Amino acid sequence: MRLDQRMKLAPRMIQSMEILQMPQAQLEERIDQELSANPTLELREGAEDEPATEQDRKQEERDDGEGERELLVHDDGDGKPENNADDFERLSNMAEEYGDAWEGNTYETGEPPLRRMSARNDGERDRKLDAMANTAARPTSMHDQLVAQWHLVEVPPRVAALGEHVLGYLDPDGYVRTDSTTLLKNAPFQASEAELDEAIKLLQQSLEPTGLAARDVRECLLLQIDARQRLEPDLDLSLERTLVAEYLKDIEANRMPRIARSLGLTVEQVTQAIHNLRQFHPRPGRLLASDVPQTISPDAIVEFDEEEDRYVARLTHGQLPPLALSRTYQKMSRDNGVDRRTREFVNHNLRSARWLIEAIQQRNLTLLRVINVVIEAQREFFEQGPQALRPLPMTTVADQLGIHVATVSRAVHEKYLETPRGIVPLRMFFSGGTETEKGDAMSWAAVQARLEQIINEEDKSTPLNDDQLVEALKAKGIDIARRTVAKYRKQLGIPPARQRRQY
Repeated sequence: MRLDQRMKLAPRMIQSMEILQMPQAQLEERIDQELSANPTLELREGAEDEPATEQDRKQEERDDGEGERELLVHDDGDGKPENNADDFERLSNMAEEYGDAWEGNTYETGEPPLRRMSARNDGERDRKLDAMANTAARPTSMHDQLVAQWHLVEVPPRVAALGEHVLGYLDPDGYVRTDSTTLLKNAPFQASEAELDEAIKLLQQSLEPTGLAARDVRECLLLQIDARQRLEPDLDLSLERTLVAEYLKDIEANRMPRIARSLGLTVEQVTQAIHNLRQFHPRPGRLLASDVPQTISPDAIVEFDEEEDRYVARLTHGQLPPLALSRTYQKMSRDNGVDRRTREFVNHNLRSARWLIEAIQQRNLTLLRVINVVIEAQREFFEQGPQALRPLPMTTVADQLGIHVATVSRAVHEKYLETPRGIVPLRMFFSGGTETEKGDAMSWAAVQARLEQIINEEDKSTPLNDDQLVEALKAKGIDIARRTVAKYRKQLGIPPARQRRQY
């Protein structure tokens, strides 16, 4: 029996891989955390860090070696465990020093006396606080908004409690899809189905936007139609109400002639009524969604250099603040007049800050190298568009740069480029593909772009079915199976020919 614990990667290596994979927004958040936790890391415009001394380099080598050495507890052959107290002490020290670093979080250093020394009250603005002051407030969830509305409605206490209970079961669309039996079983008190129906009806009448707490799409739209009719009594929505109540499935299947024959109307009248229905929202809960749309910040900008007749890339750095090591703490780390415990704390944080700065620099260098290879391989895309994308396996880029394919994968993870063709994900350039009849390589993304172009140019009165799309692609030199066309059409969010038909 033996206890064997091995550590193959140093904390510095782990941090470097994490920083490389982080998208820009996440990296900005990580830097904010480090600025808050590490007093030796500062924001400084145009600042140059003091070069690391020989003593600092030796200490970093010892730290790296400490992380890479194997931790081994075993016996010496006589059945008695060997006294490896040093290994256990070293493991304990590393857990204390690096703690949450293994989980990708910032270092937790506690609140040593030096932390209080870093707070200055000299009237100057704290640039760290300025950098983090613009953080967006946490949005209010749909449930919290609806509960706040419900509390303003004057109803009996039992109905109020039952209504708040139902609000907890609304899905993101704003529907009550849970059956009545489950709602009553989990209610805060024993209630009847009549009381439950009354509570749901009051929710539907009281909450905004109209249509919330409906059981399905039909009820949701009918609630909105009735509410609109009450606001505008002179507005005739009888045909729209009939379509929703009786012909919703036919509308979904785009069976306009069948609906028109059944109602004794023309196709144009039915089409106009369906057009009027678009003013109502089939998912009212989405109007209260708390999810803030993610703002895409391009990691690099690709532009055409007319003098050199080629496309070049430059990193944007987004909102990444310029980082530097605190000169005050660098001097303190070399001051023998400072007590040993304080200098150890300062040195630890200086190393952590230096590692972070170097990891960000390495991330930028690797990302730029990968982008340059992509630009060279995919020049036709920047000039002609998605239809000119070529197959580009990650292994090809890795071999060309002399790095591991996993490094390329981390480098392109959730990274975006601003190009003459718009903002596109970097990973889009890496895909397999096929060959045209002329022998030209074409990526699968280019095939999808060509398919979308064909559908956009079709006659909407007689749209092309999947078999006809196969033939249209074959006429352009792309020979793929019908099931592949159907798969790509679904991935592009394009409905079948029957639903694309316009009357």
